[in-house]
Amino acid sequence: MARLVVKLGSSIVADDEGAPRMDVLSGVCEEVVARRAAGDEIVLVTSGAIALGMRVMGLAVRPTAIEDLQAASAVGQGKLYRTYDELLRDRGATSAQLLLTFFDMSARTHYLNARQTLSRLLAWRVVPVINENDTTTTDEISFGDNDFLAAQVAVLVGADRLVLLTSVDGLLTADPRRDPGATLVDEVTDFEALSALEIGHTTSPLGSGGMRSKVVAAEMATAAGIEAIVCNGLDPQARATALDGGRAGTYFPPQQVRYSSFKLWLKYAKPSHGTVVVDAGAARALRDAGTSLLPVGVVDVLGGFDAGDAVHVREGHRVIGKGISNYSAEELRKVKGLKSGEVRAILPRATDEAVHRDYFVLA
Repeated sequence: MARLVVKLGSSIVADDEGAPRMDVLSGVCEEVVARRAAGDEIVLVTSGAIALGMRVMGLAVRPTAIEDLQAASAVGQGKLYRTYDELLRDRGATSAQLLLTFFDMSARTHYLNARQTLSRLLAWRVVPVINENDTTTTDEISFGDNDFLAAQVAVLVGADRLVLLTSVDGLLTADPRRDPGATLVDEVTDFEALSALEIGHTTSPLGSGGMRSKVVAAEMATAAGIEAIVCNGLDPQARATALDGGRAGTYFPPQQVRYSSFKLWLKYAKPSHGTVVVDAGAARALRDAGTSLLPVGVVDVLGGFDAGDAVHVREGHRVIGKGISNYSAEELRKVKGLKSGEVRAILPRATDEAVHRDYFVLA
């Protein structure tokens, strides 16, 4: 039995005019039901609400104003979910709609509640259909695209595989519209090496994602021990192969060095509210020894934050990682560079660690 998170981009859900691709959606739902019959558990993460709303409202170009995007999503979301619900119900499967926001992932309590809900739905053999709640999100608090949301959900439910369905065959060595010699990258094991490739932000007229966001999503999933696939969702054979556990498109094997779900949440979902600059000794200890950060190693505090907020930790201009601060910015400015005894003389109830190693993740 396998647990899969399958993400459908806007270009898979709707054509360039915003009309639902019923043949593709029917095929996906057929494959989901077949995998369920084989014992697998499937979570669908879908884009497309804005695209469908644009078609209903006669909008030829994807809006840029947040209120227009929210309104288009409100028009299209019900129609999008109803399509999935009817297709799955006709094939004997029960579905459930979940609308998540970035806040649901960045606030730990909401994150845990979302995980409990999804776990119960899967135990009930229900197919969750998830989308970002575009009608209430903001520019500042948004996934930006559903690739990141899908990766978060994959970590959330402890998936075995993340399948990102797009309108191209996978990750290519260059943009094929500018380089006809572009070839498919069959497998990615070194994410840093991808910096040499021309991985652009190009999207469809109706979408907000791009191949770069899919690579970041795959990196996040594989860091949690989840294999990832980016393949052509318009190709029934590639789609079925990916859902069946085979290799199609570009394959991202699980990374050997893995993070806990908490540290993945901290690294990718918890927004940073400030920066703590440290000296060379503290930076070396954080990077190489996995120690906690003490106030004595802090040389500067940038921005405003409270105890319990996430902060970036930096040596000079280089970001080392991110952690949960045990001090507010005001408190840390008072005690930066001081040894523990000196810190307690100023803040008697202060902890020894500015950032505990259990609540710190390397960049």
